[in-house]
Amino acid sequence: MKTFSPKQQEIKREWHLIDVKGKTLGKAATKIADILRGKNKPVFAPHVDCGDYVVVINAAHIKLTGNKYLKKEYHSHSRYPGGLKTARVEEVLEKNPTRVLERAITGMIPRNKIRDDVIKKMKIYPEAEHKNQAQNPQPLEI
Repeated sequence: MKTFSPKQQEIKREWHLIDVKGKTLGKAATKIADILRGKNKPVFAPHVDCGDYVVVINAAHIKLTGNKYLKKEYHSHSRYPGGLKTARVEEVLEKNPTRVLERAITGMIPRNKIRDDVIKKMKIYPEAEHKNQAQNPQPLEI
């Protein structure tokens, strides 16, 4: 019996439209990351990018549970002394509403050679309008 390994040419990619209005951040990000990686397909292999394209709408209306809206913080460092910057979730949502969901999803993608290709298949929009009408994304309920 031989082990099956999917080839890049054999993979069929679909476009999915996901509305995250009122959905919990972590649960939505987990489902989207699985679809991007292709874990929902029977031909999944961790070393091959076999995932689908995902268009996420209404990212500005994502729900955070508990006190995360006030207490969750994002940290970044410039690698210079005193270069630590801290921003709360409410500040990030006001400045760039898609950044919170984008950061949650990218944190769930493994850090390997195909990570950049997987992340490029994700399109996030703050409201219901999106630029991917030509690809005819199929609505997917999560």
